[in-house]
Amino acid sequence: MAEMDSQDVRDPTSPAETRKGGARPADRQGLLKHSREFLDFFWDIAKPQQETRLEATEKLLEYLRTRPGGSEMKYTLKRLITGLGVGRETARPCYSLALAQLLQSFEDIPLCSILQQIQEKHDLQKVKKAMMRPALFANLFGVLALFQSGRLVKDSEALMKSVKLLQSLAQHHNHLQEQPQKALVDILSEVPEAMLQEILPKVLKPNVNSVLSSPEHLELFLLAQQKVPEKLKKLMGSVNLFSTENMPRLVTVLKTAALAVKKERRLPTVALDLLRLAQKEDKFLQFWKEVVEQGLLQKHSWPASYLCFRLLGAALPLLSHEQLQLVMRGDLIRHYGEHMVTAKFPNQFKFAPEMNEYVGAFLEGCRDDPERQLAVVVAFTSVTNQGLPVTPTFWRVVRFLSSPALKGYVAWLRDMFLQPNLDSLVDFSTTNQKKAQETSLHGPERAVFRLRKWIILRLVSIVGDSHVEKEEALVEEVARFCFFHAFFETKTPTAKVLETEQQFSFPLDSRARQVVGSAFFSLLQTLSTQFRQAPEPTQDKQSWTSRLVRFADMLLNHGRNVTALTPFTTQQRQAWDRMLRTLKELEILSSEAKAKATAFQHLLLLVGIHLFKSPAESCDILGDIQTCIRKSLGERTRRTRSKAASPQEPPWVEVLVEILLALLAQPSHLIRQVARSVFSHICSHLTPRALQLILDDKSEDNRNSESEEGSDEEESDEEERDGDVDQGFREQLMAVLQAGKALGGVDSEDDNEEELGDEAMMALDQNLSSLFAEQKLRIQARKDEKNKLQKEKVLRRDFQMRVLDLVEVLVTKQPENPLVLDLLEPLLNIVRCSMRSSSSKQEQDLLHKTARIFTHHLCRSRHYCRDVSNHVETLYPQVERLVQQASHQADSSISFYYFNASLYLLRVLKGSTADRSVPKTQKKEKDGTDTSTKPKASKATSCLDLSLVTPIYSSALTSFLSRRNSPLAVPMFLSLFSRHPVLCKSLLPIVVQHVTGQTRPRHQVQACILLQKALLMRELRLCFEDPEWEQLIGQVLAKVTENLHALGKTQTKSEHQKELSSLELLNTLFRIINHEKLTVDLTAVLGVLQSQQSNLQHRQPQGEPSAGFGRLYDLYWQAMRVLGVQRPRSEKKDTRDVRRGTPSPISIKRKKKGFLPETKKRKKRKAGGSAEEEAATPAAPSGNQAPSTDQPPSTGKKRKRVSAKVPAQPQGNGTPATKSPAPEPPAATSPGAPAKTPKLKKKTRKLPQENGATPLSPVEAAGEKQHQKGLSKKGVSGKSPQSMLPRKKARLSLATRSPSLLRSGAKKKRAPLRKGRKP
Repeated sequence: MAEMDSQDVRDPTSPAETRKGGARPADRQGLLKHSREFLDFFWDIAKPQQETRLEATEKLLEYLRTRPGGSEMKYTLKRLITGLGVGRETARPCYSLALAQLLQSFEDIPLCSILQQIQEKHDLQKVKKAMMRPALFANLFGVLALFQSGRLVKDSEALMKSVKLLQSLAQHHNHLQEQPQKALVDILSEVPEAMLQEILPKVLKPNVNSVLSSPEHLELFLLAQQKVPEKLKKLMGSVNLFSTENMPRLVTVLKTAALAVKKERRLPTVALDLLRLAQKEDKFLQFWKEVVEQGLLQKHSWPASYLCFRLLGAALPLLSHEQLQLVMRGDLIRHYGEHMVTAKFPNQFKFAPEMNEYVGAFLEGCRDDPERQLAVVVAFTSVTNQGLPVTPTFWRVVRFLSSPALKGYVAWLRDMFLQPNLDSLVDFSTTNQKKAQETSLHGPERAVFRLRKWIILRLVSIVGDSHVEKEEALVEEVARFCFFHAFFETKTPTAKVLETEQQFSFPLDSRARQVVGSAFFSLLQTLSTQFRQAPEPTQDKQSWTSRLVRFADMLLNHGRNVTALTPFTTQQRQAWDRMLRTLKELEILSSEAKAKATAFQHLLLLVGIHLFKSPAESCDILGDIQTCIRKSLGERTRRTRSKAASPQEPPWVEVLVEILLALLAQPSHLIRQVARSVFSHICSHLTPRALQLILDDKSEDNRNSESEEGSDEEESDEEERDGDVDQGFREQLMAVLQAGKALGGVDSEDDNEEELGDEAMMALDQNLSSLFAEQKLRIQARKDEKNKLQKEKVLRRDFQMRVLDLVEVLVTKQPENPLVLDLLEPLLNIVRCSMRSSSSKQEQDLLHKTARIFTHHLCRSRHYCRDVSNHVETLYPQVERLVQQASHQADSSISFYYFNASLYLLRVLKGSTADRSVPKTQKKEKDGTDTSTKPKASKATSCLDLSLVTPIYSSALTSFLSRRNSPLAVPMFLSLFSRHPVLCKSLLPIVVQHVTGQTRPRHQVQACILLQKALLMRELRLCFEDPEWEQLIGQVLAKVTENLHALGKTQTKSEHQKELSSLELLNTLFRIINHEKLTVDLTAVLGVLQSQQSNLQHRQPQGEPSAGFGRLYDLYWQAMRVLGVQRPRSEKKDTRDVRRGTPSPISIKRKKKGFLPETKKRKKRKAGGSAEEEAATPAAPSGNQAPSTDQPPSTGKKRKRVSAKVPAQPQGNGTPATKSPAPEPPAATSPGAPAKTPKLKKKTRKLPQENGATPLSPVEAAGEKQHQKGLSKKGVSGKSPQSMLPRKKARLSLATRSPSLLRSGAKKKRAPLRKGRKP
């Protein structure tokens, strides 16, 4: 930052004096003593993030409070004052705010001195022209900092100087615009009256023209008029701002103020002050008419219009009732309504949210004045566009209405619905509507219909808004109003029915009654939801549906005064009366059947209300429901799955299920909820036939969807093949053209062709027009048919979603019902069909809901069916069918669901008990679970027969490990193994068999992964005896050893993955052997790994693992470390040494430019062995060749560092390291004795081995290293070694303590530590 490096003008020592004297000035020397933390505060203060600036300022103040008398305060003031004039505009306010907080915290700093420093640092007389703008802003922000500190209004001297400075800054209008005058007004608004009287003559010119020259001067005048009116009158005399001559100038000033706050989107203070002054001087009407409506709104400038809108919102608390009536019926509110209608595009500014805030604040502030509240709400509702109010039907500000105001508003809406008074509305039409307006289409009937539709929706939204405080009587009044005018009409008024006394000025047509009917059922849904969510009701409290049914019965009994729009027949009236009697019977039931009776009551009430909407359908449903209710309440025993239904009459539960399915076909959310509630009480009585009714609807929808998919594909193929013109139309067109030529008498064989005559052309045109008209009709018919099919598909999917509600209720409420097992395959079919065509959101919702029911409520449920003894014979074929379908799916995600379904059936079979009448199943089950450690009594009673299940999953596992594109996956079988370890024991030989052999490398990888995960399962280990487990580990080890013969020779990616998985499985086996102290011969594994070390070195000649080779290299040496073989040293430093030996020309040039010669450089600690390693590297792969003994001479220091390694015997790469520097002589062994595997012992830190030594064969290694404990003749049995993590920690701690080990054996990542350590 430039400001940080600039010098202060008050610095007593100049840079020239510094150069002369050779010493630094005192301030600069003190600056060097400042901490880096202190200097960073100033960088953070200028950052654009507000949180960072505030935090840095607070830390700076805390830092200065701890050092009040130090040089930091002086430096801080210099930096902040300098920062006021920086070139970056975003940083100036940051420094100004920091300076203000500093002055506020340290009140002992005089403001005059700070103001003087600001003027001296940014002197306007001495500054260059290019730096004039930053200097001007520095002075302005300096004064603002003094004002924001809160101390300026208390210091008269500093205040006068600041006012003078602001007046001088106001002359530079090109740079600062009106900012100095605004700052002056802000300062003077906080000044006491006595001081303002003293300052006022110096800042305000006694001239009306000067006052009306700008918004700032006018605001200063209004401020003086408010605070010191007597002083102002003495200064300027009597001033009438609202005179006829000043009105145009006031309009100009307000337009300028509106443009100034265009980006800020706020109301200028001068506008509201003018309004208050007009109110005070009783000239509000003149001001509103001439300034606002005839001035600011004249040319329709949107900034001026928004100023008027904000002025209207802010003026609401200031206006009287008469003034509100005047304002809310003028041109301004009509212009606001037009803005509400036209501002509908996303990129347009919408003022409605801001106006809602103004109205909400007004209503909340005058709760004790319901008349003013009602006047404002009614005024905004009366602004209509061709009869339709511009405010939305759901208006949040209604929640602030008091109870009397809300009652008055509802009464006004009701009266306006009954007798629309279009003359009382502020109606308007937009410009486009006026252009396209037709008298026949835009009559008063249309405006009345639009108004009534909006009113009924507003009434419903008021009742449905839970935030609106409303009385129960008001809710009942609205509900009765909607119900009466939806289904009844008045013959003669009566006092017993208040709704009959309401007369219509315009008749209520059928369209309006349909709107009221749909709004009533929406209201009924809302009331039912609120009734359920309310606290526990008392016994006397009835549901809203019950109250409305009572009201409907009362209306039916007053046939002389009221008549239904669709009168009931005798049968329908009898059904209504029976419903009422049934409701009374349900109310007197005992508490045991109260829940079921309540559900049936809701169903009866709902169907009874729908009797007015669709009498014929609801009448039949009512009779069936009452029959089902009587039978369900009289039945005490639970119907089982095996119980057969009467052939003469279907069971009541089946009839009720059919009724619920028929009700679900209606698009009503209330019906959907009631159907769920009723079904939850009858699902315990569900029969197979009733369940089949539900599944038939779902299967039919699936078949329809599949056929639609096929038809859609055919149509798309035809469209792609033929385009927009089909073959038939082309043939007809050719025939018409040929006929036209024949009519014209054209002979195609004549050389001189004549043109067609007028009659022939007219006939041809007529034929072509008729042909194209028919083709257009055919195309439109195809489009209509396609849209119709699409709508039907949407309806079917919606119905399917509703039916899934019943399935979810059954699975949730009755998870132990055997009928749940019949839901598996239908749910899977829905998942399969939805995944094929899950393009639309509706299809995705259906898929997600089905998958959630299947996964969470069915497969993962804690409760499941435990009594399937009578259906075991059908479950095993179902398991086989599910596994086969999982194996033949095209998508692995679909296969996952089928496989989980089979696991769910296995869980059911395992958890259910078998009857004594099935001894064969019990016997097979016992034979299959003898090895389990669980009690045999519980296993003997299980229905799971392993002899029937094992072949199913063995064939699936074989297919998975042999097929090229199998949809099955490893997680599926891992889930099977973890849940059923006994079954896993039977399937493990198949997995072991596919680890090696003629199978594909990808399948071998999957087999290794399966084994690696399965062998670590504790449940599987409990199924094996110790000898069996040891034998299994030996078999797996042999298979892995066979795979490792090709280690390092792979060419493809799959073969590389095979190597990785084999080594991972080998390390897993080592961990199991160590943990369980198994006796396993590892000689063959060690020999194979050592023999393949040369292949790995050939693949990685530099000894540095690459990106694809690093994991394999690490796994290999992880296994070798367990066998007691150390990993060789990294040759990364040797590579750098080799590169240093042949320097590039650039490095040669750099050495000539003053670099140290080689004799002066400090030698690297590892440089002593570099020559030996370079000489031994070519001989590393040469088999049993002797190590090289030619070593170059080295310096004494190098010889001392290597002396710690001299006693150690050189070892080959990959051979076990000795435990001591001086090895013992090898013990003699008989040549015929086979070499045994070294014992897996605890890992200790050994001395490193030299790179380049000849690797020994496994037999030689065994013969030369007999002193190690690993060569026991009877295999490995002993203590388990340490885990990998403690061994790593031990190695690191040992490397930290031992310099020799750190130099030679530490890993590559410790190289920076070796460089930094002194010799």
